[in-house]
Amino acid sequence: MRKFGASSLILLIVSILAMPVLRAQSHGDGHDDAGHHASGEGHGTEHHDIGDAIAAEEHGTDYVEHHPEGDLVHHDAHLDPCAHHGHEADHDADHGADHGEGEEEGYNPTPMILHHIADANEWEIWHGATLPLPCIAFVKGEGLQVFMSSKLNHGHTAYNGFIMNHGRLMRVEDQGFPSGQVDLHNDGHFLTDEETGKAYLCYEGQAYTAGRHDLIRDGFAYPWFDFSITKNVATVFLVAIIMLWIFLAVAAAYRRRAGLEPRGLQAFMEPLFTFVRDEIAEPNLGNKADKFLPYLMTVFFFIWIGNMLGQLPFIANPNLTGNITVTMGLALITFILTNVNGTKHYWHHLLTAPGTPGFVKPILVPLEIFGLFTKPFALMVRLFANISAGHIIVLSLTALVFVFGNMGQSLPGSLSGAAIAIPFTLFMGLIELLVAFLQAFIFTMLSALFIGMAVEEHH
Repeated sequence: MRKFGASSLILLIVSILAMPVLRAQSHGDGHDDAGHHASGEGHGTEHHDIGDAIAAEEHGTDYVEHHPEGDLVHHDAHLDPCAHHGHEADHDADHGADHGEGEEEGYNPTPMILHHIADANEWEIWHGATLPLPCIAFVKGEGLQVFMSSKLNHGHTAYNGFIMNHGRLMRVEDQGFPSGQVDLHNDGHFLTDEETGKAYLCYEGQAYTAGRHDLIRDGFAYPWFDFSITKNVATVFLVAIIMLWIFLAVAAAYRRRAGLEPRGLQAFMEPLFTFVRDEIAEPNLGNKADKFLPYLMTVFFFIWIGNMLGQLPFIANPNLTGNITVTMGLALITFILTNVNGTKHYWHHLLTAPGTPGFVKPILVPLEIFGLFTKPFALMVRLFANISAGHIIVLSLTALVFVFGNMGQSLPGSLSGAAIAIPFTLFMGLIELLVAFLQAFIFTMLSALFIGMAVEEHH
């Protein structure tokens, strides 16, 4: 059991080093809650598609855009992303349509679903209760900036040039934007060009370019680096702490009750430990099972506990293993262990394809080398896709209540949607509990299989 505790500590250290890459892969996340927007209480900085700015073409005037270099660039009115801000009627109609509130189009659940499966710089436990997370950014020329996400007030406030859009940390590029704490509640709204990825903050009639640290514009990355503790990173810490507590507590129980019948947590965990050892490690690794058992035990419980945290009812759960950067990190560890521990026979067979005709080798050897990378890729995608798909299905079923009821405008429709959604959601919840365990088992089993193929002794 000491081995298992040590391996969990190693995983915790790895998670700290991996923080910068644990970022959400979607820039256009959805808003917090569909009903929230229906009531008119959106973020203080509203979000609109920059395509709405076409309505400004009729004005025929110019505007000035501030750039980080301090230059002022004049644009035609039809390119002004803030020119349509005064058109409140069009503004409100487009805002409603963006979130599925238009009467003609009906409710669109996609933004809500994407928001709930995406990463964020704050952890919304449930609507109205948000856990702030540390924002850590290194800005070239300004140094390290550390503050809590609560400083940004869910997007209602800017702080030292940083803003929050859809729960994600962004920074205003332009030097003309005021420093310190800036209230955006009444004077700010966001626009995004979906084609170029550019985001604009319209504040007091001015368009300020804003962006994430990982976006590239005009061939140059934004001049700041994001090391923030996002919701997924916080979940990695939480899972690692839970694992350390479980492993160390059970190890202490074995020492304290040596030779006695297991009780409590020890009795619950022993069948799981035995399962991983007898059904996964030993059949695939033989006499080398003990060498790799700490890793296999760690990765199994890391995935399983992370999946189970995503199944807690009544709260906005983390989507840890539904984030492809997390599954990529796990697959990369398996890839490294497999190839670092590969025997001479493994590499000889891989690079020379013995026993095959000479004319086949130029085809077979590249395929074998290609297979080195397809195996971890399959591990990565399988776990990510299955967990994400489960969350999307449950959220889609829940959204039927709003789709059929057209956001509360039809009570019979809402009741019909609930009659379908509730039983199927409960059923999917039970399936998800099985999938949480099954995906941990499959990832660990395949990891053991790949490692076993590499370390197998030639007879």
